[in-house]
Amino acid sequence: MQTIQPPGAVTEIGHYIGGKRVAGTSGRSGEVFNPATGVRTGRVAFAGTAEVDAAVAAAAKAFPAWADLPPSRRATVMFRFRELLLRDAERMARMITAEHGKTFSDSQGELARGLEIVEFVCGIPHLLKGEMTEQVSTGVDSHARRQPLGVCAGISPFNFPAMVPMWMFPVALACGNTFVMKPSEKDPSLALELADLLTEAGLPAGVFNVVNGDKVAVDALLAHPGIRAVSFVGSTPIAEYVYKTGTSAGKRVQALGGAKNHLVVMPDADLDAAVDALMGSAFGSAGERCMAISIAVAVGDAIADALIERLRPKINAIKIGSGLDDGVEMGPLVTGAHRDKVKSYIETGIGEGATAVIDGRSYGAGNGGFFVGGTLFDRVKPEMRVYREEIFGPVLGIVRVNSFEEALRLVNEHEYGNGTSIFTRDGGTARTFDRGVQAGMVGINVPIPVPMAFHSFGGWKRSIFGDHAMHGMEGVRFYTRLKTTTTRWPKSATGPEYFFPTVK
Repeated sequence: MQTIQPPGAVTEIGHYIGGKRVAGTSGRSGEVFNPATGVRTGRVAFAGTAEVDAAVAAAAKAFPAWADLPPSRRATVMFRFRELLLRDAERMARMITAEHGKTFSDSQGELARGLEIVEFVCGIPHLLKGEMTEQVSTGVDSHARRQPLGVCAGISPFNFPAMVPMWMFPVALACGNTFVMKPSEKDPSLALELADLLTEAGLPAGVFNVVNGDKVAVDALLAHPGIRAVSFVGSTPIAEYVYKTGTSAGKRVQALGGAKNHLVVMPDADLDAAVDALMGSAFGSAGERCMAISIAVAVGDAIADALIERLRPKINAIKIGSGLDDGVEMGPLVTGAHRDKVKSYIETGIGEGATAVIDGRSYGAGNGGFFVGGTLFDRVKPEMRVYREEIFGPVLGIVRVNSFEEALRLVNEHEYGNGTSIFTRDGGTARTFDRGVQAGMVGINVPIPVPMAFHSFGGWKRSIFGDHAMHGMEGVRFYTRLKTTTTRWPKSATGPEYFFPTVK
């Protein structure tokens, strides 16, 4: 477990290989900061090829025995892991906030959503049940089941250091695979804590491993011949790279990319509910969510004006500060570089002609933290970069359209298709939107339509590469392969048959 460091101390963050924490040996490292203060708090070792090889070797050695365990035995470890997560939830939430910057309550919520995946895979004996048909032909039976792949790898982003890894490894482990996790180098400590808890829960050494690092570690995982499948969540350019590189190396890959999520506000919508939804979904976690709503599509000028009138005072009233302080509603961005990138997008939007109703660039200037205030643009146009590209910060843009049809076309023409929402009181409009919108996750009067653990998460278009979404039954299918056996016993044999088999 991570110990509390005295003020000014820098924590050395290594890897987790073969059931224990190990120091880095590559000689390369990166810095970890407290985003609320800008103070360096850690030094994370960057794995080289040799360390990735060691993690994969440990996972490969552990695979046969782990895969051979009855699913109920693997579920027992997941049950224990669940209890330990509950025991240490407050401590781990504080750790997330200290390295990522999101509010403490948001960190708690992230852990709760990750915990739901663990609870889902506690039912793995049922989820892995196969199919059997007796007498597919006279004296012939057939049965099908799903078996584990081998060593799998996960590469996760900085915005959810607990939840996104738990979209991956609990499902993989419960299905009988072993795993190598590569968390974000920006907030790496939580992955090591999860590894400690898995070991405490009784997971055998080598079944779960963590290698920290940058592109060198990612490329080593993608190229490694011992890795059978790779899960990735991050930006679209990197997702596409991971997918093409991994599949070219013969691996099964699921790669979730970026998003530009729209919330359509119809003239009949409950405007107070829509505004509250926009506030939480655009500015929660400082907009650093792939499911953040960054574009409000107002159907009619009257709706756009009404949204601005209601949003302006609420955005100005957001309490911004350290995520560990009471009452704070929005924390900092994860790094100084990311803060500067978001500010540059705001500058670009103004230069392209969008109206900056609220400009959050000046918030927190000089305090050392990585803060950007809530920002609101009006009259955003589809050709603008602030419309086309994922900003990943507390920036909400309003696009004005004249009709529902124009709103639907706008959403569908965007290159991303992760999630989208509509606020309306009309069931027919909602149904038409739901059936016709080109996005993988849809909310109707729900701003952030993230599926529960027993359903699956994933977008469409350039928000996903690969054929499987994450967790739920899609996750079980991704981390297993189908085997079908047809059986006939000798006493029913009828001699050589030289034609294609058919039902008799």
